[in-house]
Amino acid sequence: MDRWMWLRCLFGPSLQRIHRSPDQTRTDGRPPRRGWNYQPRGLERHTDSILGWASVLWSLSYYSSPLLLCYLYRKGYICSSKLAPLSQYVGTALVCLIGVACLRGWGRWRNPEYVQFISILEETRRDHTPNNKKKLACFDFDFKHWPVDFSWKEVSSPKLSKGGVSLLRPEPKHRGAADSVLNSVRTLPCHILSYLIVHSFGRRMLYPGSLGLLQKAMRPMLQQGQARLVEEYDGQRNKLVACDGNEIDTMFVDRRKDGGQAGKTLVICCEGNAGFYEVGCMNTPLDGGYSVLGWNHPGFGGSTGVPLPQNEANAMDVVIQFAVHKLGFQLSDIIVYAWSIGGFTASWAVMSYPEIRALVLDASFDDLLPLALKVMPDSWRPLVTRTVRQYMNLNNAEQLCKYQGPVLLIRRTKDEIITTTTGQTQITLTASSGSALAVGFISFSVSLRYPKVMTEDALRAVRQWLAAGTPIEEESVYTGYEVDDDWCLSVLQSYQTDRETLFPWSVGEDMTLEGRRQLALFLARKYMRNFETTHCTPLPISEFRPPWKL
Repeated sequence: MDRWMWLRCLFGPSLQRIHRSPDQTRTDGRPPRRGWNYQPRGLERHTDSILGWASVLWSLSYYSSPLLLCYLYRKGYICSSKLAPLSQYVGTALVCLIGVACLRGWGRWRNPEYVQFISILEETRRDHTPNNKKKLACFDFDFKHWPVDFSWKEVSSPKLSKGGVSLLRPEPKHRGAADSVLNSVRTLPCHILSYLIVHSFGRRMLYPGSLGLLQKAMRPMLQQGQARLVEEYDGQRNKLVACDGNEIDTMFVDRRKDGGQAGKTLVICCEGNAGFYEVGCMNTPLDGGYSVLGWNHPGFGGSTGVPLPQNEANAMDVVIQFAVHKLGFQLSDIIVYAWSIGGFTASWAVMSYPEIRALVLDASFDDLLPLALKVMPDSWRPLVTRTVRQYMNLNNAEQLCKYQGPVLLIRRTKDEIITTTTGQTQITLTASSGSALAVGFISFSVSLRYPKVMTEDALRAVRQWLAAGTPIEEESVYTGYEVDDDWCLSVLQSYQTDRETLFPWSVGEDMTLEGRRQLALFLARKYMRNFETTHCTPLPISEFRPPWKL
């Protein structure tokens, strides 16, 4: 029995924190929230440190391997006479590391806290009951060993295609059969180069949070955030399996029992390209008393896979399925809140599930391509365009145009990231890609929501209002057109009362030019808010509110 326990300790996951004792309860029946960091004993602590440094050195060697191999080749070290002794050194090092791992297993076996944890983990794997899950949730450990809590296979999803959920694809150019074959052969080198760019440095530049070294550096901060969510908010960690097999790390905070109206609404948070739910935008709706579901991108934190658009959409799909089928929320009770690059999965969610109540986009962009062209040399423009459109087509505005529900765009007026200009000490609003997203969404209203209101003259007034640099200038433009909010609201309410509420509306058909301008500015102000700050500043709860709905 002791031998099998030692083997479990040898191959068991790293234990970081004990949120609470599984056997400890409070007088009010709720579990105590004060936890403590797991304290390994001397042998386990030293051996774990050695293995940790070995992991760091391996990561550094992996990322620098192209340069390292070139250097060794030029120095003449890549030959049988040189590689034979090198392989002996590597073999000796591996044997030593195996011995160190065995000693770490011995140290864990001698620690009662770790033995208690590994026993609960094994019991939960054998019998995944709510009671065992509750006991296991008292520990923070390597998430790849966490049992699966929900899989997309548990529900039948009609939205799945052969390669996963459906995405909007660029329309192919129509060519003759001979031209298509010839063009495919001619562009084959570009396709290969695009693939290599995306799967080498491209996706890592776009999603730096997927880098192992960055996650190692942020580990103390992430563990602290994890502890805060579990111990202060009674957060529930869950592992979801998407249709592509990726495991998605999620955190759910349930406020429905608190009795407040906000707690009955679930806010699903979509993080940025270096954001994690442990330290990300979950905090804003939590401060507002909402029930909140956060998740990490594929390759971030405990989630597996790589953050490509298809994988991102697959992950978002299983998160929504989990919220509806396991947590018990209706789609009409869900608000999707996204920050920065999270706007892609958020806009995909409302496009694919139009019954979702509302969408809030904070510091997001309309299209990735202009931002990618900004940071790459001009000579690379054709290659960058092909690569983005084929492999990283984050077309937020195009997806947003498929959704008819309430939307709020939060534009950061001092955003230094979401901008299409370089070399400026101050970012202008007219250069902000967030402005492009706002204009793109308002232009969408031309064809689908208020086509008779959003004429070219009305859109010109909206662009002038969007270009205002300060709240004072913004108000000046608004009052300059003599916008009467009460009149605009009464016009829309009257139209809604007399006719069907489904878009498009014909309101504004018999309206004067001045009336259309007023109504256009009124609608633009309802759909978008300016927040005078930089890209990475946390959004205060005072700026987070459900989108306007007539």
